[in-house]
Amino acid sequence: MTTTLATFVDLSIIVPAYNEEHRILPTLRALHEHLAAQPLRYEIVVVDDGSKDRTVDVVEAEGIPFVRVIRQTPNKGKGAAVRLGMLSARGQIRVMSDADGSMPPSQLTRLLAPIIACKADIAIGSRYADGAKSDVVQPKYRVLWSRLCNKVIQRSLVPGIRDTQCGFKAFTAETARNLFARGQIDGWAFDLEILALAKRANFRVQEVGVEWKDDRRSRVNPIKDMVKVIREALTIRRNLRHGVYNQLPAAT
Repeated sequence: MTTTLATFVDLSIIVPAYNEEHRILPTLRALHEHLAAQPLRYEIVVVDDGSKDRTVDVVEAEGIPFVRVIRQTPNKGKGAAVRLGMLSARGQIRVMSDADGSMPPSQLTRLLAPIIACKADIAIGSRYADGAKSDVVQPKYRVLWSRLCNKVIQRSLVPGIRDTQCGFKAFTAETARNLFARGQIDGWAFDLEILALAKRANFRVQEVGVEWKDDRRSRVNPIKDMVKVIREALTIRRNLRHGVYNQLPAAT
């Protein structure tokens, strides 16, 4: 069953997905259950990033209301998927949320609060800010990977932001169109690029401590992915230095 959506909605949740047939349905069900109880118009936008499994089939067969699927082929990377979702969304507020459900939908209220109060243009769900909680002890390689990213790379591009890689971020529609229309990074470091652009455009960014859970099925490869992030971070720095982003108009 297809649910007709209004031209504009209050909230869009963008869920990038690559080979997520075994994890995505519980995430979508939980999001729908939470949002259906709220007094707002919403949509859940699943961007399939060229999956080789049955991700699209299981989502479409489930028929969850207000869920729509965008297919991106071939596989381009998480950054490209989130960018497509952000620019295709209809919401006045647009949230990126990972398919593994590591951020419970109950945390949306906390994440959106600074934007709703007009105190921020971007809200970042943070695992390190005040109020952050988790009942799960992360594997040591995940902790090391995260800290290395923060200390070696993030701080040189986005000083003052403690958790750039958390896959739970909210943007006003205007901010999302401005930043993602100029994004160039398709891989892991797209967060760094978007936040670096936001800092330079003086958008207000606020970190919000959230309760989160760790998915032991994470596909992070600490060595391989660190190399990718470093390479992409160097590309971002080069683009900033050469004014590449200044030549790209924001979406209207």
